Amino acid sequence: MLVLLGTIAGCSPTARATVDRDSTAPAAHSSPAAPSRSAHVRTFDPDSKPPPVHSAARARHRPAHSRTVDPDSHPPATHRVAGALPRPAHVLVVVMENKRKSQVIGSADAPYLNSLARAGATFPDSHGIGHPSQPNYIALLSGSTHGVTSDACPQDLGAKPNLARALLNARRSFASYSESMPQQGFTGCSGTGGLYARKHNPVTDFSNIPASSNRTYSQFPTNYGSLPTVSFLMPDLCHDMHDCSVATGDAWARAHLSDYVRWAAGHNSLLIITFDEDDWTDANTIPTIFVGPMVRPVVSGQRIDHYNVLRTLEDCYALGRIGLTAGVAPITGIWR
Repeated sequence: MLVLLGTIAGCSPTARATVDRDSTAPAAHSSPAAPSRSAHVRTFDPDSKPPPVHSAARARHRPAHSRTVDPDSHPPATHRVAGALPRPAHVLVVVMENKRKSQVIGSADAPYLNSLARAGATFPDSHGIGHPSQPNYIALLSGSTHGVTSDACPQDLGAKPNLARALLNARRSFASYSESMPQQGFTGCSGTGGLYARKHNPVTDFSNIPASSNRTYSQFPTNYGSLPTVSFLMPDLCHDMHDCSVATGDAWARAHLSDYVRWAAGHNSLLIITFDEDDWTDANTIPTIFVGPMVRPVVSGQRIDHYNVLRTLEDCYALGRIGLTAGVAPITGIWR
């Protein structure tokens, strides 16, 4: 699955994607219900058993994107905020599934993802928050698992603070794109032959995120300049490596992310690829890759998890602290 994270220098204040103009209240900075970061949920997860492998991946090749000039990223020089963090014009975060770092980084089954790793920053000490899947997605979006300890669906987290709401309150934009989701705003627990799972789409759990921000992958733009400030992209259960092989997920990433990576290099934009959790070990070490014109090719020694990734996005766009991100550091040492 391709995640690829003062004054506004690199982004247009007028968002072309869904921006909630009705809300001006700042996002809350913490969640009173936030559990300890160190707790790992050991509830049995049937998803962690070796799943059946689907037949050939159905990756569709996206048409060539428009060369329309994007005012949010022009000129392509990297823009910075206080603390030496960049301010990307666009960030695309791709979340994939259930693999240890060693199953992807350095694997012959993942040549494309490894090419991105060599071009950008990797994190050998990158971790999921716990097990099973769903709490990790919720943590990445909202800085807390909010007591969710299973993949039970649906979850209703109400108007708790989250990255999407914080960006919208700051007059920026956010959308989540889910492959194989039947329609925009869908709130069902599964769809399209079982390839879509709501447990991997945390925006559906929050009442303060507009339904228009919960989009299908068919709505992912080919003119990347029209992407929101921050986008999440969730491949389906085959292409995210949950039900299919590392090689299948890597091929999907090449087919669906390579054009964005090339475009981002000249448009001050960032790709983050991460995984929700590993294959159920206590260490829970996951692959995480940052690639873009503001990222140095480096193997980082920083210990990170989903909260550090979220904190980095908060600091890039001068947002308030969300949940447990108040107690962690942003990602440093990788920026040009």
